Amino acid sequence: MLLVYTQKITPRITYSFKHICTRILGVQVAFTSKIEEFVAHEGMKLSYGKQSLGNEIFIQNVDLLLEQGMTDIEVKVQEWDEVPCFFAVAENSSLPFDIFAATFYLLSRYEEYLPHVKDEEGRFPASESLAFQEGFLDKPVIDIWAYKFREVLQQKFPDFDFPKRSYATENVIAVTEAYCYKKKGIVRSLLGFTEDLLHLKPKYLLHRVQVLVKLKRDPYDVYDRIIRIFKKYHVPIKFMFQVSDFSTHDRNINHNRLEFQSLIKSVADYAEVGLQPGYFANQKFRALKEEKTRLEGILKRPVVSALNNKYNLLLPDTYNNMVELEFNNDYSMGYPEAMGFRAGTCTPFLFYDINFEITTPLLIHPYVVNIQATQKMKETEIEYKVLELKRQIKLVDGKFISVFTNKDFSEYANAKRNRNILKTVNDIS
Repeated sequence: MLLVYTQKITPRITYSFKHICTRILGVQVAFTSKIEEFVAHEGMKLSYGKQSLGNEIFIQNVDLLLEQGMTDIEVKVQEWDEVPCFFAVAENSSLPFDIFAATFYLLSRYEEYLPHVKDEEGRFPASESLAFQEGFLDKPVIDIWAYKFREVLQQKFPDFDFPKRSYATENVIAVTEAYCYKKKGIVRSLLGFTEDLLHLKPKYLLHRVQVLVKLKRDPYDVYDRIIRIFKKYHVPIKFMFQVSDFSTHDRNINHNRLEFQSLIKSVADYAEVGLQPGYFANQKFRALKEEKTRLEGILKRPVVSALNNKYNLLLPDTYNNMVELEFNNDYSMGYPEAMGFRAGTCTPFLFYDINFEITTPLLIHPYVVNIQATQKMKETEIEYKVLELKRQIKLVDGKFISVFTNKDFSEYANAKRNRNILKTVNDIS
């Protein structure tokens, strides 16, 4: 156990220390504001404050973890041992920056609460982030800091045996549109025929007819193929199905169709199934509750995981709604348009609500690669970037989470390239 002395124990301090020490390094942490208790402790210990008590490990703090709410913070990034860091402190600190305040700033997505320019979809874009602007979006800096912090602890307490963790992968398949042509209904099928004719798309017109008369498998019906790959190589996978009402934003088939429900149930026999909320469910609690209830009614089991793969992540409302509806896991933390570490970490972390200053029970699983980010990239560039991200994660024994869609493995996509990305991420030869 690591005992931390600090004059004032705040929710932010507790949150940041537990992510660094417990979630990444596997060390339990306790806090005290009593000097005599700290002095009497014979195990690992450090002080966190403005000045040290003696010759203990001392991390000098900035004010961020003692504050409440948001202020417009000036963040100056500097290099430390070839790693970007910020919130610099005095030389007598065991680290040259406040690792815990910097961790909180990135994990809480502090910058996303502040005024920023949104993209065309109304989202917080990668280009607005500190990590992108300072050139460390491709590094899991929090995990790197944590491993360097472990070295400091090991020098002071060489007899302590730190737990080891290992590199892992997880793959999420988002199903926004279960079928391309099947089960769309008469009106939508007729409109599709008309559109294919007007835009002179004979291939799609032919495929549409072949699928509807059951001479061809629907192009988006690739579920058996995906599951076979993951079963063969024992790779973890989750499917996130959308069961929204049809709208201009969400164009899946009707959730009441028996074949769609049968598909969801059959996939759930081999992999965990979660919810991909629709446009309105991302904004309104009632719509999210209705969609969760629908999916649970189909599966006859609780739905505890979700992925927002397309729409704006509204902080803190999106996550607070998930907490209230008893979701346990979220896979939305990443940039659809850019590879890298949106929250600066490759370790799952609990969501901290800055508005209420509380740590919620919702576990955020940050993804590193969303297949959307590769659309305008050359295959050699994709391979290089994926391998470099993988190398960075392996250095800190972290978790590489990737997000695909069922469409990415269809004949209308570059399925071969996408399978190669999947194989690279998961060490499949």
